[in-house]
Amino acid sequence: MMYYFKRAWSGFVSPVLKTPKRLQVAALCYKETKAGKRVLLITSRDTGRWIVPKGWPIKGKNGSESALQEAWEEAGVKKAAIEEDPFGTYDYDKGLSDGESIPIHTEVYMTRVEKLSDEYPEVDQRERAWFAPKDAANKVAEPDLKALLEKL
Repeated sequence: MMYYFKRAWSGFVSPVLKTPKRLQVAALCYKETKAGKRVLLITSRDTGRWIVPKGWPIKGKNGSESALQEAWEEAGVKKAAIEEDPFGTYDYDKGLSDGESIPIHTEVYMTRVEKLSDEYPEVDQRERAWFAPKDAANKVAEPDLKALLEKL
């Protein structure tokens, strides 16, 4: 009897009760230099860890447009060429202010930065810095994001 209960739980009940993943969009901002590609990372507002600009999809904008808007607000990307299709994806758990977390699936869009602004909405809330792709991969915590950075 217990066998059937465990089987039903793991095969049907447990997956139904799990929180579905929410979608975010991210801009993998880069520039070409004589030394090769450089990737722009920013710090998160809550923990200060290194991340790429990302956020929730914006009503009326597609994924790449939403990602570009996040790059402006969080990193000051004033002018850029962004790919229409995602370069890749990664998943992570987003910590909430109440101590809970929710699973997130993130679509990542390649964004070639042409111009940065020194004044942007979250300038006082974050740091930003350029890194070689391998160094950027070593800075981020998410394994799948790390793998995307290493592909550069």
